[in-house]
Amino acid sequence: MSVGLLSFIGILIETSMNVTFPTLIQQLHVSLATIQWLTTGYLLLVTIIMGTTAYLIKRFDSRTLFRIAITACLVGTLLCALAPSFPILMIGRLFQAISTGLSTPIMFHLILSQVPKLQLGVYTGLASMTVSFAPALGPTYGGLLNHYLSWQAIFWCVLPFILIVAVLGDRTITLKALQNQTPFDIVGLVLISGIFAGFVWIFNQAGTHGFTSSNFLIWGFVSLIITALFIWHTRHGQRQLLDWSILKMPILRLRLTNHFLLQFTNIGISFVIPIFAENTLGANSMTAGLVLFPGALLGAGLAPFAGRLYDRKGAILPIAISNTLFIIGTLLFATLTKHLTLGLLAVFFIVLRLGFNFGFGNLMSDASKHVSMANKADQNSLFNMLQQYAGSLGTGVLSAIISAHELTMSSTAAATRTGSHIDFWLLVVLALIGGLAALRSNHYIRLEQQYDN
Repeated sequence: MSVGLLSFIGILIETSMNVTFPTLIQQLHVSLATIQWLTTGYLLLVTIIMGTTAYLIKRFDSRTLFRIAITACLVGTLLCALAPSFPILMIGRLFQAISTGLSTPIMFHLILSQVPKLQLGVYTGLASMTVSFAPALGPTYGGLLNHYLSWQAIFWCVLPFILIVAVLGDRTITLKALQNQTPFDIVGLVLISGIFAGFVWIFNQAGTHGFTSSNFLIWGFVSLIITALFIWHTRHGQRQLLDWSILKMPILRLRLTNHFLLQFTNIGISFVIPIFAENTLGANSMTAGLVLFPGALLGAGLAPFAGRLYDRKGAILPIAISNTLFIIGTLLFATLTKHLTLGLLAVFFIVLRLGFNFGFGNLMSDASKHVSMANKADQNSLFNMLQQYAGSLGTGVLSAIISAHELTMSSTAAATRTGSHIDFWLLVVLALIGGLAALRSNHYIRLEQQYDN
C-alpha cells in the first residue's frame, strides 16, 4: 500500500498539471510546445528510470529503493511548490519522475513475487486501481486548486501525505534483493534513453516548426540511427539492461503491444480533452478537470472486478471487452468532434476508461504467466518502462499535432479543434491495432490449452 500510494501521488500530480497548462503558459510566459514538457519530460524520465529497475530490483533491497524514491519525491515536490520559473518547476518534476520511476515497478514486483497465482488478477487489479484512481482525482484536484488557490497549492497539499507514506513504507517493506552481481549496462541505458528522448524530441520539433521542417526530418534520422545501434547492442553487447530474450515469446510481444497502445491513448487523450475543453469550448480549468473525473473514477473502481474476472474466466474475455470499448470510444470522439460538448466529452471518456481498466492490469498479469520466476523482474521492468513511455510519446505526438496547426491557423480554438480531430482518428487506428493484437494472442492461448490437454 505504501509503494502504491507513492505511485498514486506521482500520477496525481502528473494528471493534475494538465488542466493548469493554459494558466502556466500565461504566468510563466512559455508556449504549449514548451509547457507540455512538464508531462512529456516527466514521463520520459520515468521511462528511463524504469528501464534500470530490472537491474536495481535484483541488486538492492526493496526498502532501499523505496527510501530513494520517497526522498526524490519530497525534494521534487518542494522545488515545484517554490518554483519561480519554468526551469525550476521542470527540475522539480524530474525529481518526482525519479520517485515514480522507482515506486511503480517496486509495487508490481512485490505483487508478482509474493502473491499466489490464483489471486494475481485481483492484486494486480488493486494495484491498477490505485494508480488509476489518481487520473480520476488528478484533473479535478488540480482544477479546483488552480481555480480557487494557485497551481503551487497542488504541491503543498500532498506534502503531509508524502511524510505519512515515508513512515509506512519504511516499517513494512521487507522484500530482499536477489543479490545479483552482474555489471550494469551503462551503454544500453544511454542508447535506450537516446531512443526514448529522440522520438519524443522529433515530435516536439514538429509541434514547434511543423511536420515538414528540416528539424523534424533531421532529428528523425538521428533517432533511427540510435535505434539501429541499440538493436546491435542487444544482440552483441556483453552486458544487457534486461533480458531481452523474453521478447522472443510471441504472446508476450502481443500483450506488450496492446498494453503500450492502451496507455498511449489513455495518457494522450487525458492531455487533449482538458486543452479542447478550455481552448475550444471555453471551459475554465476546474470544469476541464471535472470532465475527466467520472470516467477515471468508474474505471478505477472497475479494475479489481476486471482482475477477478481474469482469475475466474482467463484472459480472453476481459481483454476482448477492453479492446471493444476502446475502439467504440475512440470512434465516438473521432466521428463527433464537431458536435462535442462538455457532457459528451465526459460520457465518451467513460467508455474509454472502462475499456482501459478492463485490459490494462490483466495484460500485465497474463504476460507474467509466460515468463519464469527469474525473468519476472525483467518482464515487470519492460512493461512498466514501455507503458510510461507510451504516456510520454502519446502526450508528445498528440500535442505536436495541435501545436503544428497553431502555426498555420490564427484562431487557437479552431487549431485545437482541427488538431484534436486528427488526434482522435489516430487513436482509432491504434485501437484497431490493439484489437488485432488481442485476437492474435487468442490464437497462442488456444494452442497452449491444446498442448496442456
